[in-house]
Amino acid sequence: MSKQYVPIKKNDEIDVIFEDLTHDGKGVAKVDGYPLFVANALPGEKAKIKVSKLNKGYGFGRLIDLYEKSEFRIEPACPIFVECGGCQLQHLSYEGQLQAKEKQVRDVLERVGKLENVKVHPVFGMENPWHYRNKAQVPIGEHEGGLVGGFYKQRSHEIVDMEACLIQQEENDAVLQKVKSICGEFGVRAYNEKTHKGTLRHIMVRSGKVTGEIMVVLITRTPDIPNRRKLVERIVKEVPGIKSVVQNVNTKRTNVIFGEQTNVLWGEEFIFDYIGDVKFAISTRSFYQVNPEQTKVLYDKALEYAGLNGEETVIDAYCGIGTISLFLAQRAKKVYGVEIVPEAIEDARRNAELNGITNVEFEVGEAEKVIPRWYEQGVKADVLVVDPPRKGCDETLLQTIIEMKPEKVVYVSCNPATLARDLRVLEDGGYETVQVQPVDMFPQSVHVEAVALLQRRLSH
Repeated sequence: MSKQYVPIKKNDEIDVIFEDLTHDGKGVAKVDGYPLFVANALPGEKAKIKVSKLNKGYGFGRLIDLYEKSEFRIEPACPIFVECGGCQLQHLSYEGQLQAKEKQVRDVLERVGKLENVKVHPVFGMENPWHYRNKAQVPIGEHEGGLVGGFYKQRSHEIVDMEACLIQQEENDAVLQKVKSICGEFGVRAYNEKTHKGTLRHIMVRSGKVTGEIMVVLITRTPDIPNRRKLVERIVKEVPGIKSVVQNVNTKRTNVIFGEQTNVLWGEEFIFDYIGDVKFAISTRSFYQVNPEQTKVLYDKALEYAGLNGEETVIDAYCGIGTISLFLAQRAKKVYGVEIVPEAIEDARRNAELNGITNVEFEVGEAEKVIPRWYEQGVKADVLVVDPPRKGCDETLLQTIIEMKPEKVVYVSCNPATLARDLRVLEDGGYETVQVQPVDMFPQSVHVEAVALLQRRLSH
């Protein structure tokens, strides 16, 4: 079939059978080999769809009528599931979600990485796949004179007011509602992005899953907040477990949430939480995993794959606030961590100190520049751990790993497609992908994390 050939026209109504899910949770049906992507459709379903948009190689459609439903289809638990777009898979049972995520990892390893015989384990899911997020962050708007807070409607800047989000920790939802209502009472106006007037842009709540400590962050356009002292007093009085009230000022016309200036209005600059036995200090802008329970599952597996006995030197590329580094340091002789964000490295050093961990060294910089320098200085890694952003590892870093020849590489990934691409490069450079363990860090969403173990082939 030539790529130019499109077998259907816009607004056609056609019957299809869905055979797969895309990485963003749409159903995939094919007409004469031409793929159509349709929201809210599941593999195995038969349906009538209306063709809404056509591109050269693929098109989009809208579900009109469902003739045959998937055995895994369920009624979404959230009343604003369709409007909100924050979750993509609530119409798929949890068992179905885990199967789809395992298939996604397996397919992409074969298709992108040309890795056909790698052992992909069933996904580690959660016992309770709801109320797991420890950070709630909502834009604030106004409707009929009152403050509303929630999520933007898909493809719009209209805020859907939300009483509760089923993937947020329930305490955070309650705190958000309370803070929103207190701000309303004290006459704080919401920021209006069209006029660039008003004060309150976002409210963020962070909580420690283990410690129960709570931080409230008011993100404002202006440094001053009407009735600030009284408002803060009320928040402190009415929010149980509160340890910190912070203001972040963002004066710019932008959809970036945070501004440069952060002031503690009451209490501490940090709240604390634990992942396993390791204690972490979390500030307003710290990167901290939103699902600490599954983070521990993921890191335990990374630690198991690293197979440390106390004699190894380990390098942690993309170390963030030191989460994996500190886990590894409990079993390694020495751990070196590198990260491009200076604030994250400050947090990492603080977290090491907090736990009395002295066999770690952190450095600010690009992994692909810092690690070759360490190598030249004689740092020889037995195990190298990477946990890159969604775009995967930098090519220079992959080449450095191949030259450095650590016995093992443990690759922690939040994007199966870039994982597969990078594994291919490492395989071609003398490594063998032994096994991959997917972990469901974000139930109800399309995202899946995975940790892969690579071993250096003896012939290289």
